[in-house]
Amino acid sequence: MLRLNLAYADLYLPEIREKTRRSSVSGVQYKIQLKRVHGGYAVVESGGDFILKPIPRNTAAELADDIPANEALTMDIAADIFGIRTAEHALVELSDGVPAYLTKRFDRRDGLPIRQEDFCQLSGRSEETHGDNYKYDASYEELAELVRRFCNSAAVENPKVFFIVLFNYVFSNGDAHLKNFSLFESPQGDYILTPAYDLLNTSIHFPGEPSATGLDFFADGHFTPRYEELGFYSSADFIELGDKFGVPEDEVVEMISRFPARRSAVESAIAESRLSPVAKEKYLARFFDRLKAISV
Repeated sequence: MLRLNLAYADLYLPEIREKTRRSSVSGVQYKIQLKRVHGGYAVVESGGDFILKPIPRNTAAELADDIPANEALTMDIAADIFGIRTAEHALVELSDGVPAYLTKRFDRRDGLPIRQEDFCQLSGRSEETHGDNYKYDASYEELAELVRRFCNSAAVENPKVFFIVLFNYVFSNGDAHLKNFSLFESPQGDYILTPAYDLLNTSIHFPGEPSATGLDFFADGHFTPRYEELGFYSSADFIELGDKFGVPEDEVVEMISRFPARRSAVESAIAESRLSPVAKEKYLARFFDRLKAISV
């Protein structure tokens, strides 16, 4: 594991000022910009090439010490087992042994910033215009419409967005809100989906979180008859949502089938991770629960 030249006390942790009507992992995480300097890392206020997320302190989140390992594990599973393009990342140790999550910024190319906008910006939502719950007052169906509006290659990009929504559900990410999806300018000058980021199992830290995913599925807020019957999202919900993204039913079924097919690989990744024993047990149990849900 990479060991940084910085101690926890060196980080000058900012005050968390996020205002929402819900508790969330993103709301308790510190995000500190770093730059490579003389073979090490230095904290900078802006223009950094990396984002560091150390263990949060003074939080109501359960198993808070496991948050960096949780994010690293979930991002690894997304990239290595399910082929999702993710931001470059690693679980690291500070010089005093405190674990932290490190990710390389992808909104810079050849040292220069590139055009990137998250789906809050694309939809014109901000705290000023839509209130302090602006990141959550939307639906995944709206993501599909925004991709069609801004991407020339929407038929390619929308299935990628849909699969990330499905992945987030299977891995109990209840905080997959509008700011956790972004588009950026490709070297060819068109807009495409950025690498995935902020993927983690939030339910082990906030077991009472209000959403199974972060956003409603559909723009009109309706639920499928199957959801009304079962009380949770199942394959029928993703088939209907897939249609909104232009993903045919047979392709949705194939996407769903990848999760039980790669169960043993996920189990091994969890077992080999740096999560605490309690966190491993909870992470695995939630994965099994969601496998049952999507099998219905």
